[in-house]
Amino acid sequence: MKILILNTVVCCPSSAYHGKTCDILVNDKLIEDIQSSSKKAFSASKGIKVFDAKGAFVSTGWLDMRSNLCDPGFEYKEDILSAANAAAAGGFTAVAALPSTLPVIQSKAEVEYLINKSSTLPVSVIPFGCISHNREGKEMAELFDMFKAGAPAFTDANKPIAQASLMLRALQYAKIFNGLIISHAEDTSLSAGTFMHEGFTSTNLGLKGNPNMSEELMVTRDIELAKYAESRIHFAHISSKGSVEIIRKAKKQGVQVTCEVSVAHLCFTDENLKDYDSNYKINPPLRGKEDRKALWEGLVDGTIDCIVSDHHPEDKEHKVVEFEYANKGMINLQTCYSLINQYKPKTFSNERLQDVLSSKPRQILGLSTLKIEKGADANLTIFNEEITWLYDENH
Repeated sequence: MKILILNTVVCCPSSAYHGKTCDILVNDKLIEDIQSSSKKAFSASKGIKVFDAKGAFVSTGWLDMRSNLCDPGFEYKEDILSAANAAAAGGFTAVAALPSTLPVIQSKAEVEYLINKSSTLPVSVIPFGCISHNREGKEMAELFDMFKAGAPAFTDANKPIAQASLMLRALQYAKIFNGLIISHAEDTSLSAGTFMHEGFTSTNLGLKGNPNMSEELMVTRDIELAKYAESRIHFAHISSKGSVEIIRKAKKQGVQVTCEVSVAHLCFTDENLKDYDSNYKINPPLRGKEDRKALWEGLVDGTIDCIVSDHHPEDKEHKVVEFEYANKGMINLQTCYSLINQYKPKTFSNERLQDVLSSKPRQILGLSTLKIEKGADANLTIFNEEITWLYDENH
């Protein structure tokens, strides 16, 4: 099937058409041709579906590096089809699946299950494998077998690797085949039994708080381990000003470190929990205003490499309950761009948006690069800064 996209502004710095208003003819999975919209080179004919994207931008397809798809094992919260539809609605053409399923993704068989089950979905699913067996933090999982089966990265999802020796072995082993180790930085001896960020709001609400230090200590530790192993390391959903500063310093020293931030931490703070709204109860917790400001600054200056949805669905029985008993998690695949667009500072350009949602995630995961040009894959995301929409249960 052919699709003709009209009057869209190309947002792809590596493309010769960057910043120009173009008409793009897509034939099956390839960009057949691109022309300036002023030329009116294409005419709508039978068999061509026309989409007028006037006022919108088109970039290379967005990739979400952190989503909990809940499949297999937790389909009552989310299944792979509903997650894929949510991702497509949010503008993502690919999504990375965390291994925190049942059974966990820790061998070739589970990786192949996800790849095969997602083969007909509207988005590509990229499986992440576990670092440790059963996410217990004791024995290393079958990293190389999972890598060969199609898992480019390894993480224990929202469970930290408490043993430094295990993290070091994983970094050293993954380096052999250029796999990526992703660290959820959390010292559970400091964060155990906490409900939110430690600060004025937690004190005012009488809730035990999770200090920034619980994240920053582990960021420091894992950077030192990566330096020792001379290996790459990626930090998931960093949330504190201190973490940004530590990673910025490490990058200047030449450490092979990358990191991401979740959209929730860019848009909300611990003050959103003042009414005990469990929708804002997530891990890591929403931090203070200074932390949020530092995260945006880190994105603008390149310290933070990408934005993730950190999509973590929960069923009503575990979310719509008293705050103390509510599970941590927030759904964000559909709203990720809308939130970025609503809260972004003036210094955050669309070129940077394309970089942190498309180019950098693919580069970090070692995937093929995308470009908007004739003959390239038609892996595209169209987005509009001006259109408003109502987010409710009907959408």
